[in-house]
Amino acid sequence: MSIALSEQEIFRRKSLAELRALGIDPYPAEEYKVTAFAKDINDNFEANPDAFKEVTVAGRIMLRRIMGSAAFFELQDSTGRVQVYIKRDDICPGEDKTLYNTVFKKLLDIGDYVGVKGYGFITQTGEISVHTQELTILSKSLKPLPVVRRDDDGNVYDAFTDPELRYRQRYVDLTVNPDYKLIFINRSKVINTMRNYFNDQGWMEVETPILQSIHGGAAARPFNTHHNTLDMPLYLRIANELYLKRLIVAGFDGVYEFGKMFRNEGMDRTHNPEYTAMEIYVAYKDYIWMMAMVEECLAKVAMAVHGTTKVKVGDKEIEFGGEYEKLSMYDSILKYTGIDVSQMDEAALRQTCGGLGIEVDATMGKGKLVDEIFSAKVEANLIQPTYITDYPIEMTPLAKKHRSKDGLVERFELFVNGKEIANAYSELNDPIDQRERFEDQLLLAGRGDEEAMATDEDFLRALEYGMPPTSGLGVGIDRLVMLMTNQSTIQEVLFFPQMRPEKKAKVVTVDDFVAAGVAAEWVPVLNKMGFNTVEELKAGNPNKVFNDLGGMRKKLKLDLTMPAKEEVMAWFA
Repeated sequence: MSIALSEQEIFRRKSLAELRALGIDPYPAEEYKVTAFAKDINDNFEANPDAFKEVTVAGRIMLRRIMGSAAFFELQDSTGRVQVYIKRDDICPGEDKTLYNTVFKKLLDIGDYVGVKGYGFITQTGEISVHTQELTILSKSLKPLPVVRRDDDGNVYDAFTDPELRYRQRYVDLTVNPDYKLIFINRSKVINTMRNYFNDQGWMEVETPILQSIHGGAAARPFNTHHNTLDMPLYLRIANELYLKRLIVAGFDGVYEFGKMFRNEGMDRTHNPEYTAMEIYVAYKDYIWMMAMVEECLAKVAMAVHGTTKVKVGDKEIEFGGEYEKLSMYDSILKYTGIDVSQMDEAALRQTCGGLGIEVDATMGKGKLVDEIFSAKVEANLIQPTYITDYPIEMTPLAKKHRSKDGLVERFELFVNGKEIANAYSELNDPIDQRERFEDQLLLAGRGDEEAMATDEDFLRALEYGMPPTSGLGVGIDRLVMLMTNQSTIQEVLFFPQMRPEKKAKVVTVDDFVAAGVAAEWVPVLNKMGFNTVEELKAGNPNKVFNDLGGMRKKLKLDLTMPAKEEVMAWFA
């Protein structure tokens, strides 16, 4: 016999059965028409009480105060909480008082969804409330919610704060910690503000393949899969760049996509293997134009979320308005290390990394070595929005060669609060140069670089048909939302971040308890007392367990012979 239900879960299932026995469907199918929301009532009732003479609200019961034939409870909907007053004779006007005395008082629990039809009023203590005239059960909750207590000053006790549980059970997290909903509301504002800005410029939102036959468009390790019908390997995309550029070749002046990218790499506070990116490509532009566009766009995003271009991030204030600082990749390394790496070959760069205590390996070429120095010694210093520009050509196979600086490409990355949130190029549109760059990537792959790009022959063919001068930009939406919502971990801004498989609860049988010396008939009683495993039992207080067994025997009116105290003590040996 599998034992997995707590006493509360058993009790709620019993209440569920009793509701059905009374002819009440605890999961009704028909539409429940809601006409008002908690925030609307709380914000507007005093100014316009006539607008709330008839209201229908729905949500979870989150708190109850029963006072005989009347009660108050807090109903939580998608906008917040509103107090509800319920009186027995109002919802049970006839002789039958079952709906109040039995259903509401005994069979409903915290977490249940109910619908209330009634009218707004203000209690004698001055609290805006809804006076119930009709009560409808909409969904019975079979698992108890974590109890989060708040005092009159708003201080929180017994908060649901364990990150493991919060991220894994986001549905519980956002129910008992509704303040966290604001993060995701603001995430939506970030995306919609960008989308509206792009649409206003006449650029078109598009969709490109997630399953790709070649992992291209970025330097990253892909996820591999296999298509059975085509009998061919496929990859979850690491970028959508090469497909978006094909659309520029096709004659669109501006295309963009918000979409999921997948990189089979490490996980930490700023990396998730599945993440959201926005990429945009605009014809007849360059990376200098793109810098101005990014500044205008991010200022609009900050205004939409905060009403100002100044954003609080930790103990810092980030200014997203105005012109951002610009530093070349080599100049930034010189500024923060005092070392000029611009003329170094691969051997010298390796020696420099060693002197700076930076670990490198044989697979790294010149570009990666420069990037390692930059990441280790420069990134953390870039707090205010800063463009790092003009990267070594080895680091960027898809960017156009710099118009005036040999060995560099026209690229920038935008760093804010020590992290990269955007990457942009003057896009390479010379098909012969592009092929040579892909061939250089093959050499790196041959050295064991798992992030080296593969050659995409169809993309090269597209370039040979001609692509106009183009500027492209990629923005990490999750990191941008972290900044705009003052969050330090990427998991906080994802509804459902990747996590290790959940450890399944041990399936415990009666035999496990019997092996510990417990008589089989007493096992269900111990379960009702909250002991679902032998380990939980042995962690209890023997004397208290003995006394509680006697109490449960009387409470449940069990026809069982009470075990001797010595027998109970032996369970803990």
